[in-house]
Amino acid sequence: MLTILFLMIMAVVMTIFFYVLARPPAQRALARRLSTVRGRYNVSGEPPVNEQVRKLLASRATVQQRPKTLVNRVLPDPAEIIRKMEAAGRKWTLRQYFIGSGAAFVLPLFGLTIAGLPIWMAAVVGIAAGLGLPPMFLDMLAKRRLAQFTQRFPDAIDLLVRGLRAGLPVAETMAAVASEIEGPVGSEFQAVADRMKIGRTLEAALQETADRLGTPEFQFFVITLAIQRETGGNLAETLSNLSEVLRKRMQMKLKIAAMSSESKASAYIIGMLPFIVFGLISFISPTYMGSFFTDQRLVIAGIAGLIWMSIGAFIMRQMINFEI
Repeated sequence: MLTILFLMIMAVVMTIFFYVLARPPAQRALARRLSTVRGRYNVSGEPPVNEQVRKLLASRATVQQRPKTLVNRVLPDPAEIIRKMEAAGRKWTLRQYFIGSGAAFVLPLFGLTIAGLPIWMAAVVGIAAGLGLPPMFLDMLAKRRLAQFTQRFPDAIDLLVRGLRAGLPVAETMAAVASEIEGPVGSEFQAVADRMKIGRTLEAALQETADRLGTPEFQFFVITLAIQRETGGNLAETLSNLSEVLRKRMQMKLKIAAMSSESKASAYIIGMLPFIVFGLISFISPTYMGSFFTDQRLVIAGIAGLIWMSIGAFIMRQMINFEI
């Protein structure tokens, strides 16, 4: 009874904690409203191009951002799953994804139950694995593919610049990029060229790719083309400047990764040390650690320790997560 009451209290506390994190602060919301008003009426006297960029960003943010409740944050969203699978470059179906989620739930449940863990604790671990492991796996694949895309994307823009300076239209230069560059960049530009062949406009085809990838670099590229179509100018020179900016951005990311590597290594060591010590002691003296799963006081202490370790890991992650 004490264990159930403790779990209910901790569930309420964690729900309030995540709800507070999910809600944007009032000052941030006020700043967004003020920036929208400034962009709408151009009260700062900035050039019209900057105002147009702000309007495009605001319109895309309004379309892409959907209010999410706590249930939607925990339970899998089919549309988000499809977007992640496309971003990862995997041609999987929702049925295959949910089969994998079920396997991730059943295997820990039966394995821990056979190992002697209480059924409720094995169920909690199974639910966490079924809901958490498949999205984490998709995110890992998507990040790896996006890293490859970002690395070769400036080369694709340089190829576009050379084609435009040679007198080729944008559609043909994109088809040339798709055939010349391998990997994610070539496949994504080939998808854009295929959409344009069936009648989609250039902006619509590029925006679909930008929404699926979710990378700022490609969004910069889409906004650059949209601004150039409305304001005019030398597109080749604009894309050349964008390529240089993206390369400097990549260099800055590498510098930040090098400077924060020590903090990340410390976080990994501190986070894994309790589990390593627990495994070693269990291997040396199984009877000494066996009461850890049967005594309610030790179970409560272990759950509390895992919760506080998760909060600490989240805080450390936010401290070393830099946005460029």
